[in-house]
Amino acid sequence: MAMMRLRREDPRVVGSFRLHRRLGAGGMGVVYLGSDRRGQRVALKVIRPDLAEDREFRSRFAREVSAARRIRGGCTARLVAADLEADRPWFATQYVPGPSLHDKVNEEGPLPAAQVASIGSALAEGLLAVHEAGVVHRDLKPSNILLSPKGPRIIDFGIAWATGASTLTHVGTAVGSPGFLAPEQVRGATVTPATDVFALGATLAYASTADSPFGHGSSEVMLYRVVHEEPQLIGVPDALAPLLHACLAKDPEDRPSTLQLSLRLKEIAAREAHGHGDGPGQAYGGGSGHGGSYGAAETRPAGRRADQYAEQHTERRPGSTPAPRGAQSSRGPAPRNSSARPGAGTGAGRSTGRNTPARPGAPRRRPGPPARTVRTTPNGRRPGGPNPRLMRQRLTVFVVVTLLVALGIAAAQGCEGPANGLGIPPSSPAGVSSTVPAGHDG
Repeated sequence: MAMMRLRREDPRVVGSFRLHRRLGAGGMGVVYLGSDRRGQRVALKVIRPDLAEDREFRSRFAREVSAARRIRGGCTARLVAADLEADRPWFATQYVPGPSLHDKVNEEGPLPAAQVASIGSALAEGLLAVHEAGVVHRDLKPSNILLSPKGPRIIDFGIAWATGASTLTHVGTAVGSPGFLAPEQVRGATVTPATDVFALGATLAYASTADSPFGHGSSEVMLYRVVHEEPQLIGVPDALAPLLHACLAKDPEDRPSTLQLSLRLKEIAAREAHGHGDGPGQAYGGGSGHGGSYGAAETRPAGRRADQYAEQHTERRPGSTPAPRGAQSSRGPAPRNSSARPGAGTGAGRSTGRNTPARPGAPRRRPGPPARTVRTTPNGRRPGGPNPRLMRQRLTVFVVVTLLVALGIAAAQGCEGPANGLGIPPSSPAGVSSTVPAGHDG
């Protein structure tokens, strides 16, 4: 939010707050940046002198401040203090750092569908808390929405009023910003929560196209278009166009409720953020429950994109933890340059880093020893293997030699046997005579 120096006519102290900068000026008064004794920063609005002299305005303003105190929600700027009896009534709200939605779109152009839907869901939830407190904002527009680091915030409840109260303006006039006013506001009818739904639809259309859905022109031309012409939603993403068109219905009864709008926008934001809509988009990094990741489950593609999905999700990412040795294939180490081989990356021997389920009905095979590549000759024999014919020849020679040895042993034993049977004494040792000496009588 742009800040300007204080002017000579600007006060320096209001209540217990010291004023530092001028934040802006509107139809009701001037907004200042102030701080209290503890250093808490606030946005302090001082009512215009001509409105301060209007007793009816003071009475209505007192009711609105009382209703604003009841608002409890993270998407609104909390009311800090107010003085309704001062010469110029004032009220202070929590200061919200960050650009307005108007400034962001004006500088960066139309926002992606996911970001618009995320901002819209947060704002709808904030309006739900406002409406539950019995208050209607009545002037919701891009400049009254601040994009803080914690999420979008609704500010400037200066012309907000309690539900069922009569208008603050005279007949034939309207309070608010042309192009974002609902038809019932232009007609001077009673406002309801549906009035804020219309303004939110126009605000989100502006965020999507960087233009008002009712174009440009004088206040009278703009108000006529709001009542009698259909909104121009050219350029609004297809995911948002039907919902925004329903929000901009002329009849308040035809518009979605604040709760329905919040749920639908949250659903669109989640889908667009995951790239399932018109464009990828990026959700607004809001506060609790808004923006960022919505926790939607990832949908895997089918058809031709399924193969690409599988390759992307099975490739080993840099820095990932290698698989344990027991999980590696038993076919031995893979070649160093496996990507150079045809089919690399889809072979069974490559470790993918995750468990791949077996196909249904496929037999489960146990890892076995590596298969050898057998090469054969034209006659069907393995090169370098034993020759059957040579084996038979060797076996025949072995048998013949064995038989000859056996016969030789048997023949030798047969020659010694008959000599012993005829009483022939065995040969005596050398030098010993086997006969009785001559001349010796038995």
